[in-house]
Amino acid sequence: MQLIDIGVNLTHPSLAPQAEALLERAWAAGVCQMVLTGTSVAESEASLALCRQLDAEGTRLFSTAGVHPHDASSWNGASRAALEALLGEAQVKAVGECGLDFDRDFSPRPSQEKALEEQLALAAELRMPVFLHERAASQRLLEILRDFRDRLPAAVVHCFTGERKALYAYLDLDLHIGITGWVCDERRGTHLHPLLKDIPGERLMLETDSPFLLPRNLRPKPKNGRNEPAFLPAILQEVALHRSQTEEQLAAQTSACARAFFGLPTILMDAVQDS
Repeated sequence: MQLIDIGVNLTHPSLAPQAEALLERAWAAGVCQMVLTGTSVAESEASLALCRQLDAEGTRLFSTAGVHPHDASSWNGASRAALEALLGEAQVKAVGECGLDFDRDFSPRPSQEKALEEQLALAAELRMPVFLHERAASQRLLEILRDFRDRLPAAVVHCFTGERKALYAYLDLDLHIGITGWVCDERRGTHLHPLLKDIPGERLMLETDSPFLLPRNLRPKPKNGRNEPAFLPAILQEVALHRSQTEEQLAAQTSACARAFFGLPTILMDAVQDS
């Protein structure tokens, strides 16, 4: 069984120092490929550097390049130029993480919208998929996306935590949906359970968003409380349960979806585990 984790914050200070051991645990758990998330120009550069350092063959680790809405205040012409250069690299597979966060509002909303629009324009120009962030901003995100959707090859709403109305609107725009350990949280994620069956298999992907969102169904839980790609099977288990699928069926489906979305190579699991 092969799994692909489409959202790993491997540059986070809690993960980067133990990256090699973390990857070994992931391979052992069946996670054969990962997409490392870029959240600023510096973090996007660091994500690519980790891909090159830890996967010289360029078959297992990939990254995104973008500016997160929390950092949208820093967006300028130099940001765009830097991202465009990064997006020309073979292991960089998508524009993002970009989007809107009207929950925390760490950057003013006009700045968030401008940074998002310019990154969507860059993705349209380069014909690259987009890795989207949205919190408490689904309506505005949809309004902005509609102006670009016909020019974008694909886009995924990563770490979807919203309600049915938002999900259906995203699906109507032919967007992909990323599901995290939020779905394993009995305190705040149970509203997602009946929605999981509504996501077409060819548009569903799985992610840990590590080191965040440790699955609460995980046994035993790590003492440090940090999430990591090796825990993706716990998310697979929960999603498969509510979609009435076997874990093997869902793993094959979501991995095929991720490979098509990001343009990832097929990989032999034996080769990963023997490396």
